[in-house]
Amino acid sequence: MIDDLSTGAVSNLAGLPVKLVIGSVTDRSLVEEACTGAGSIVHLAARPSVERSLLDPMATHTVNATGTLTVLDVAQRAETHVVVASSSSVYGGAGPLPRAEDAPTLPRSPYAASKLAAEGYALAYQAGFGLPVLAVRLFNVFGPYQSVGHAYAAVVPTFIEAALAGRPLTLHGDGRQTRDFTYVAGVAGMLCDAAVRRVSHPRPVNIAFGTRTDLLTVIGELERIVGRRLSVHHSAPRTGDVRDSQADATTMRRLFPDATGLDLAASLEATVAWYADRTGTTPGAGPGTGAVPGAPAAERL
Repeated sequence: MIDDLSTGAVSNLAGLPVKLVIGSVTDRSLVEEACTGAGSIVHLAARPSVERSLLDPMATHTVNATGTLTVLDVAQRAETHVVVASSSSVYGGAGPLPRAEDAPTLPRSPYAASKLAAEGYALAYQAGFGLPVLAVRLFNVFGPYQSVGHAYAAVVPTFIEAALAGRPLTLHGDGRQTRDFTYVAGVAGMLCDAAVRRVSHPRPVNIAFGTRTDLLTVIGELERIVGRRLSVHHSAPRTGDVRDSQADATTMRRLFPDATGLDLAASLEATVAWYADRTGTTPGAGPGTGAVPGAPAAERL
């Protein structure tokens, strides 16, 4: 495993039979060394965050596009299989929902553009060199071990951390923007299956179960889990954010017929429990504004 630990931690690998190589995916010699003898490469390394990419587009491109090109070139010379992680952000706001893989792509940020470039390189290496490749478009993956506590953290762990600490949740926009939230265990299972079976496909593949949930519903579920009303601070919508997102899961279900997802309520319960254990807090025991009333968050905000 190669990781520069910019968002990860060595402690997350405790007890696992994994050799960690600390460094960047843009370091070709390091990638060559780490991938020697590999039967398959799962390429998840990235510089995440739409907001971050707007502040430094070149750094985002270097890691996400050039880094992917480095991995693909090493894999091609080693004659191995590669799974490349792209993002649902490549769709932008284009096309009706749910979005199938042949929907128009219209990146709204340098991050989205870098991911579109990455999957383009992957498919080009497949067509040009015969490299077995699976490019997957991930949709709002969340769950235990997700990095939090920094400016570019994803929405679910950010909400959970604030809820457990008794702080107001910051909501960009009206909260009715929707996402196809996908629990990490199901995604990890499919990625492992793809690597073991060396699954390839001539087009990118959505990895999500086709659900559509707005952020107010997520907040309502968190209120149920922690047992109290959560204070919410609304701020302006962020530049580059997509309003709505939902996957067409047809191709995914054909390639991974045994894949199953966990429903949002159970997924959030498991994730809150993990963060509570990590921080030594108890859901429902922190400061708040009283018991959860009958009206859901969507009706109160």
